[in-house]
Amino acid sequence: MLRRKQFWFAIMAILPTFAIFGWVRLFPIIETLRLSMHEWNLLSKNKPFVGFQNFIELFSDNQFMDALTNTAVIAFGAMAVTIPMSMVLAAIIYHRTRSRFSGFYETAVFIPHVVSLVPAAMAWKWIFDAKLGPLNAIIMGLGGDALPWLFDPVLSVICIIFLVSWQTLGYGVLIYLVGFRNLPKSVFEAAQLDGANGFQSFLYMSVPLLKPITLYVSVVTLISGFNVYAQAYVLASDTQGAPGRQVRVLVLDMLENSFQNFRVGYAAAEAVILLSIVLLLTMIQFGLLRGKGGR
Repeated sequence: MLRRKQFWFAIMAILPTFAIFGWVRLFPIIETLRLSMHEWNLLSKNKPFVGFQNFIELFSDNQFMDALTNTAVIAFGAMAVTIPMSMVLAAIIYHRTRSRFSGFYETAVFIPHVVSLVPAAMAWKWIFDAKLGPLNAIIMGLGGDALPWLFDPVLSVICIIFLVSWQTLGYGVLIYLVGFRNLPKSVFEAAQLDGANGFQSFLYMSVPLLKPITLYVSVVTLISGFNVYAQAYVLASDTQGAPGRQVRVLVLDMLENSFQNFRVGYAAAEAVILLSIVLLLTMIQFGLLRGKGGR
């Protein structure tokens, strides 16, 4: 009887939290799925059920395919930059733990992750400015030619990849630092006795032992990359930058279809595809970790 009372007390205690979570998280997902099956136009009272017609139209829409391709390139490009850099920086900070500046190193690396993205993106927009930006000033000072960073499609993608990597790097470093601090020191002491130097220990021991951390950081980075929006939107906020037009991303395309073209059902179908991508990446993460645990 006591255990039964404790059980129902626990259920009643967590029920409000589950209710709030369902209303804030689950209900919008279910509503988005419903909207994606309708021709939901904000300017029309008639909202007929169309089934999978929105999804069929999406995959024949060149603008959507370009947005999906660009978003995938940005996500995987940010992952390719973030993973090795965060691992190397975490290793450097970890081996400088006894330094009196170790706290400063950790704070300096982590600040970009917590700073507001919009003012930070505005600052980087000034840096990438073709005429007034210090980046082109440095390039011209070294004898090179000024580059149209925010007007060329390829360079715009590189700028957005850099911003996403800059934002997610601090979180990756923090997670890798936790991993480094939990590695078994006895293994590295044995490797040192066998004659392994620091680089060999890092490459052949730290990297394999940190594989679960790498899997987690890679999936988190990919999800952040697929949800990229503010970077492209801020850099395209006036005539000095146009990656929002040169490089369409999925979330920006969704918002334009919703609030400019008033095709809410069509945009909801895009959101469902984005959700499917995020769920697929999460399933891959759990699958790889489960496979490692089984071995």
